[in-house]
Amino acid sequence: MNKKKPVHPAIIAVWAAVVAAGYLLPTFPIMGTGANFSLANILNPLAGIFFGSLSGALCSAVGGFIGFFIAPVKPMLGPFSFIIGMTTAFTSGCIAWGRWPAVTVSGQGNFIFNGGIIVYIIGTILWFTQETGRSVIRFPVVFYGLGFVVMIAGIIFAGRMFASKKRIPAFAAVFLCSFGGLVGGATAGNFFSLVLFKIPPDIWLLLTVTAPIERALFALCASFVGVPLLAGLGKTGILCGPHEEEDSPEENINKDA
Repeated sequence: MNKKKPVHPAIIAVWAAVVAAGYLLPTFPIMGTGANFSLANILNPLAGIFFGSLSGALCSAVGGFIGFFIAPVKPMLGPFSFIIGMTTAFTSGCIAWGRWPAVTVSGQGNFIFNGGIIVYIIGTILWFTQETGRSVIRFPVVFYGLGFVVMIAGIIFAGRMFASKKRIPAFAAVFLCSFGGLVGGATAGNFFSLVLFKIPPDIWLLLTVTAPIERALFALCASFVGVPLLAGLGKTGILCGPHEEEDSPEENINKDA
């Protein structure tokens, strides 16, 4: 079982600064939207994976808000673009730190859902509140559906992969958590795109193919960055990432496959 320990506020502040500085990195255009996708976005899922859903969301929210003011190319939602990064970090954290089954029943008979599932449900509902969204059912079925499947796989397997303390399973775990989180964050961004930019249906049909590829590439980048950081931060005594309670920091993802 993954044991969540409190994250020191200084660590949150430092990672928020890293996220903010990341907005100075190169950006890539999001096809059909006129907006840009910053390389800083690979840091958002890592925030959730490293520090948990709530602390990670706080890192990305603060870093994204500050990043807007220093970014050479402004994000798609202006000062409110942090919402997308915050949702991404929250979802990735829920996947990485979650456990199977994703839906449980409490002693009082209440259903308890993994937070990532709630993000996908809300994002899908928001999509269908818009007329354009209802006319392009294929997009959420393919894009959100793929993200949801990866998210469930992450909830089932990521904890075991991290616990193996080997690089290849850890790489796969970070990829699953990042991809599921990036698609979860996209559900928020896509809703705002529908409302603010009035993107036509034919563009959304094109994005049905390109959006999963874009998120997969960024999840891959997050994996290349995240796995060495998990090992390196562990050696410095900073406990991050899902871990067993008895693990020492330097043991966390520090062995060759």
